[in-house]
Amino acid sequence: MAVLPGVGKTHLAISLAIAAAESGRRVCYGTLAGLIESLEHAKAAGQLSRRLRVLTHPALLVVDEIGYLPVSRDGAVLFFQLINARHERASTVLASNKGFEEWGAVLGDEVMAAALIDRLPHHCHIVNIRGNSCRMKHHQELRRSMRRSEAGDGPATES
Repeated sequence: MAVLPGVGKTHLAISLAIAAAESGRRVCYGTLAGLIESLEHAKAAGQLSRRLRVLTHPALLVVDEIGYLPVSRDGAVLFFQLINARHERASTVLASNKGFEEWGAVLGDEVMAAALIDRLPHHCHIVNIRGNSCRMKHHQELRRSMRRSEAGDGPATES
């Protein structure tokens, strides 16, 4: 099931990260694209195992924007390695607008997506957020206000 953008996934994930940090836990936040880029740089520099240890250490890792940008096969492998390294060792929050059934397309590999998804629900809570985009609601209200002003029904404005 796809989750629309603008429904609060990132806000919820960041709130969880703030609560964890306020309780004294180490937290790391990144988008999937940013985390993969950092892992690719570390791999190119011969420092992948070190980077994976650094990303495994925080009590909470938040990975945002899963499914927004395409992921290369190598990037998907690196993401799998990261999740596998954290599996049953530390908490991870994943924010995505894609349902698990779409992760094969997101990661470009159905088998790897299945292996990754197999590790996730084992000890997790899945929160499906439904609703309209908060940003679009604001834009719709702004458009209505502008139409009222253009029609002369809105508040008086100075010329």
